[in-house]
Amino acid sequence: MKRAAGFTLIEVIVATSLLALGMALAFASLRGAARATTHAEQIAQREERLRAVQGFLRTQLTAAMPIPFEFDPDTGQANFLRVSPNRLEYVASMPGYLSRGGPYLQTLEIVPGPKGQRLLFQHQMLGTDGPLKAEREPLVLLDGIADARFEARNIDPGGKPLSWESRWEVSAQLPPMLRLRLRFTDPTLRWPELAVAPRLAVAYAAAADPLARPAEP
Repeated sequence: MKRAAGFTLIEVIVATSLLALGMALAFASLRGAARATTHAEQIAQREERLRAVQGFLRTQLTAAMPIPFEFDPDTGQANFLRVSPNRLEYVASMPGYLSRGGPYLQTLEIVPGPKGQRLLFQHQMLGTDGPLKAEREPLVLLDGIADARFEARNIDPGGKPLSWESRWEVSAQLPPMLRLRLRFTDPTLRWPELAVAPRLAVAYAAAADPLARPAEP
């Protein structure tokens, strides 16, 4: 009488080991593909956010208005826009879904954050006596910033652009050009230099406005 053919214990162990190895390789490939997909989605989301922030800033700065938000009590000089290395203040309208209409004092500011520095945006409705109390907390537009700087550029009487300056405190005048230079702590993130020309700056860049200096006695 013949015995039925079968597998030896060693053959079963070898087959099981090969099956386990194949499954491990398959799962490792799936995990790698999932990580790659997640990383690609994160990069796409960050780039999309950068484009959205750039688009928002370009729209708002281009629409800066020659409306004073502050007067010097001693000289009567008016401020339409003010620039310092880490702060930019200007007047413009807000998108309808974010405001109740009318001009708003808008402030962009670089402040310390948990992962480097942050770019904050604040808007305050402009009343007859100046800016009103902000209705919302400042909005974080960007974080993880290593270095950032606001700058303004003027033109000479001949129409030639002057050098970029980190200060703009010219009374009753909008700068012909504004820019934001920015670098992230993450070297894989790149910020295309944002340079904007306010539409209404041309009419105020060449000649002084009566509000630009105190009245003659």
